[in-house]
Amino acid sequence: MSVILFRHVVCRSRSMKFQKHPEFGSTLETILYPFLLVLVMWCVFIIDKISPLHLYQWGILPNNWIGLRGVLFSPLLHSTADFSHILNNTTPIAVLLGALIYFYRRIALWIVGISWISSGLLVWVFAHNFGAYHIGMSSVIYALAGFLFVSGTLRKYRPLQGISLFVVFVYGSMIWGIFPLQERVSWEGHLSGLVTGIVLAFLFREKGPQAPKYGYEIEKEMGIEPPDLEGQWRENIRLAEERAEAIKQQQFDFEVIYNYKPKQESTKSSHPDEKHPPIDLVQ
Repeated sequence: MSVILFRHVVCRSRSMKFQKHPEFGSTLETILYPFLLVLVMWCVFIIDKISPLHLYQWGILPNNWIGLRGVLFSPLLHSTADFSHILNNTTPIAVLLGALIYFYRRIALWIVGISWISSGLLVWVFAHNFGAYHIGMSSVIYALAGFLFVSGTLRKYRPLQGISLFVVFVYGSMIWGIFPLQERVSWEGHLSGLVTGIVLAFLFREKGPQAPKYGYEIEKEMGIEPPDLEGQWRENIRLAEERAEAIKQQQFDFEVIYNYKPKQESTKSSHPDEKHPPIDLVQ
């Protein structure tokens, strides 16, 4: 299921409006290198199972100088009591390593190498020595999961954010592995790997693929101040208001003088009934 979901995320990132980032890896590399690592894991497991070599002794024995060699070899070693240990680690390492190579090709080797060594060293230094060897690829798996999740969150680039969501959705339950809840489970290795991956995500946040930048962001980095569009807009409004006020003043900036000439009165008749002269009545 995780392989199908990872393939869906890759195809989705291709079908989006974003073009493939030039630092992304190829599909061949995404499949080939995880396959080779898984092949080596299984070859070591089969040799250890059918032979009396007891290769688990090449694992990490904390606070013991001989056990320090396990920093290099412990990820390739798995319990031969049954197949559950190696089966539980096969799919996660293949999927997470494939995601790392595809999306972080330029820094993938650094991430894997540092995760491999650092997580082992942390186990050797801080884990208690009960006479048990720490073996398995789980420390590297936790490191890759922590790196992919945190790195995608920090970079704010949609394809990488998709991988972060993928890690949470598929492998989010792995968080319980960093607590001492089960016997014969190296929770110290899980915790060391997760811490290593998170630290690497912060250390390499400026390396590898970055979110595409807008033109104004590039100009800002070059010291070119972007235009103050809001200030220009406010200035244009102010000038328009001043022009409107000037036009209004021009329309009413004149004096109107009215000359009133009274109408001449006609000579008044002394007879009070001038308008209606008397009528002679003839009898």
